[in-house]
Amino acid sequence: MSFNDSSAAANSNEETGSGGSSGTSSSSADRKKEKTRVNRTSLILWHTHQNDAAAVRKLLLEDSNLVHATDYDNRTPLHVASLHGWIDVAKCLLEYGADVNSQDRWKNTPLADAEGAKKQSMIDLLKSYGGLSFGQNGSHFEPTPVLPPLPNKCDWEIDPSELDFSASSVIGKGSFGEILKAFWRGTPVAVKRILPALSDDRLVIQDFRHEVKLLVKLRHPNIVQFLGAVTDRRPLMLITEYLRGGDLHQFLKEKGSLSPSTAINFALDIARGVAYLHNEPNVIIHRDLKPRNVLLVNSNADHLKVGDFGLSKLIKVQNSNDVYKMTGETGSYRYMAPEVFKHRKYDKKVDVFSFAMILYEMLEGDPPLANYEPYEAAKFVAEGHRPTFRAKGYTPELRDLTEQCWAADVNKRPPFLEILKKLEKIKDNLSQDHHWHIFTQ
Repeated sequence: MSFNDSSAAANSNEETGSGGSSGTSSSSADRKKEKTRVNRTSLILWHTHQNDAAAVRKLLLEDSNLVHATDYDNRTPLHVASLHGWIDVAKCLLEYGADVNSQDRWKNTPLADAEGAKKQSMIDLLKSYGGLSFGQNGSHFEPTPVLPPLPNKCDWEIDPSELDFSASSVIGKGSFGEILKAFWRGTPVAVKRILPALSDDRLVIQDFRHEVKLLVKLRHPNIVQFLGAVTDRRPLMLITEYLRGGDLHQFLKEKGSLSPSTAINFALDIARGVAYLHNEPNVIIHRDLKPRNVLLVNSNADHLKVGDFGLSKLIKVQNSNDVYKMTGETGSYRYMAPEVFKHRKYDKKVDVFSFAMILYEMLEGDPPLANYEPYEAAKFVAEGHRPTFRAKGYTPELRDLTEQCWAADVNKRPPFLEILKKLEKIKDNLSQDHHWHIFTQ
């Protein structure tokens, strides 16, 4: 999850055109210009990643400003080249005035990446251009102590001795570590425990700090409740409420397709949770909304909560220190918005797309495009295709809402507050139809 509203500039362009044909023409030209810019940004990052110096030079000849292009993690082409040790590409970028000390989201410079990847020739090249070995917070490869996430944390810092793992059970695993059911002061809780080997990795620690800072502020009936964290000792641990009902993925696997009324109630809970995230002063984008990250409070399945903030990010940045390879692909492929798969800049509307895929799965009983592997499914969707409606439970209103939410044009996807209104109206209509059928039988 991330604080991000990367389409703000594009949206402001679209809103500046006022009445009259000249305003419309200007707005259209601005949109076209913005689309071209985003495409070129994606291209130079891609060609840099592919070590294609000739293609990079060609793009820079056409537009030298592309040397300062950044992805959503503020990583420049020089960061990418430095991480992989692509000397010819780096020389080309430096020749066109690349900022040798630009800092990414983790405050790391290209030289920090080169050092971490042990690319000696690249290290020498960057130093010859005045490159510094780390940014504001030091290189994320440097094993120096990290300050606790928040200075005033007495209310939520948990002493590990208070956690009882004697009857613990694993309820989730990932390359970051594992999620266990344990007990804290006699209460069952879910504990996300980071692998000891990763607990000293600066990149993992910084993402852990980000997640803790985020969760401390969240209070909503449809968001999994944060209870505390262990940050002073190793392993790092994050403690949340334990929800006995399991996740929506397992529930759907066992139950199959849901009735329209149940699916709508589930959708309302999910939408309420995400609407809250999207309407914070700083918009929070989940970026990995999927059935596994939607939890059922109890076995009655009468209340759902959205959870798992930051785990996908922790998993991805952990991958061989190769951050760029994950650029634009934050989240799970099967539920991924096409703009994310295409490495385009994106905003909170990616969560709306994922919500549509979850709604589809609840009504159909199968994951969207179940006959495709996850990556192929994302690619198929990015090419403009969508899952086929088959379930009888798909009323025309639900179908319309799903199609709006997974629209290729992000501006046509409704915000969650609007989605809530539409779902409430559909729910009312279903209820009225049900009563009418009772009286006419």
